[in-house]
Amino acid sequence: MTDIAAKKTLTKKDFASDQEVRWCPGCGDYAILNAVQKFMADSGADPAKTVFVSGIGCSSRFPYYMNTYGFHTIHGRAPAVATGVKVANPELDVWIVTGDGDSLSIGGNHLAHILRRNLDVNILMFNNEIYGLTKGQYSPTSPVGTKKKSTPMGSIDRPFEPAQFALGAQATFVARTIDQDVKHMSEVLHKAKAHRGTSFIEILQNCVIFNKDFYSSNVDRAVRPDRTINLVEGEPMVYGKERDKGLRFDGFEVKRCSADEADVWNPGTKSGAPAFLIAGMREDPEMPIPIGVMRSVAAPNYEIGVNAQVDDAVAKKGKGDLKDLVYAGEMWTVE
Repeated sequence: MTDIAAKKTLTKKDFASDQEVRWCPGCGDYAILNAVQKFMADSGADPAKTVFVSGIGCSSRFPYYMNTYGFHTIHGRAPAVATGVKVANPELDVWIVTGDGDSLSIGGNHLAHILRRNLDVNILMFNNEIYGLTKGQYSPTSPVGTKKKSTPMGSIDRPFEPAQFALGAQATFVARTIDQDVKHMSEVLHKAKAHRGTSFIEILQNCVIFNKDFYSSNVDRAVRPDRTINLVEGEPMVYGKERDKGLRFDGFEVKRCSADEADVWNPGTKSGAPAFLIAGMREDPEMPIPIGVMRSVAAPNYEIGVNAQVDDAVAKKGKGDLKDLVYAGEMWTVE
């Protein structure tokens, strides 16, 4: 990576490793990988100062395919490892890659805490609403009634809405994009990297083997203009092929309206309530799926606070010595 970092201009190929990419043909992960590699080059990222951390799942192969530093960690614990990386070296650009099962099941507690702590890291959550690596069991985001190997009579669990989960954990940046829309994904990635704090991006991702086209009725190009709405800060919430449909807030509800009645979208409101309501629209089949940035606010960064405490302690007590610490306090001699 030393030679690459020395180049004046990097390209997408500079961020592609020499490892063979092993996902199922047609998997949405390919599009995401392509978009991220291109984004890294376009954003001027330094491979020697970039780290990708993953847990367990199909998405967690990601670090192998990025010509950066990386950790393929254990199930659900990527946020814990990423926290250690960022606190130890705040100058690193840290990215977490995870799936809906990895992050919202065994990793739910870790995800909640990294969001509320607001480290300056970026989380890419691939959501295909299924467990892909372990062969098609229903996941925490699978809709009620999902019939798979582990739920032959249909799931009776109420699913998580990932964006609402993140908002409930006090996330300062929450967004959603689609694996098929590389242009939109790139825009969201740029906004996430510019955010100072934990950015959480849900990426709707197609699993061609176990949950093929679960979102086709909403995101296929033929229907996307009428079935999705791109939230743009400072612009009216308008959608549709003719741009004639809109959304407005009515108390604690989001309602459809004509384009000229649409409310202007603001992801930076003091309260996260508007974003929470918008994120919940996926539960209503009559409403479009929101994509784009739902929440973007400022808050203190955890790694800055931790290192400030360390610096203060060193200034007051000196750097200290590990051996002295280990042998401090009461001691016993075992014979």
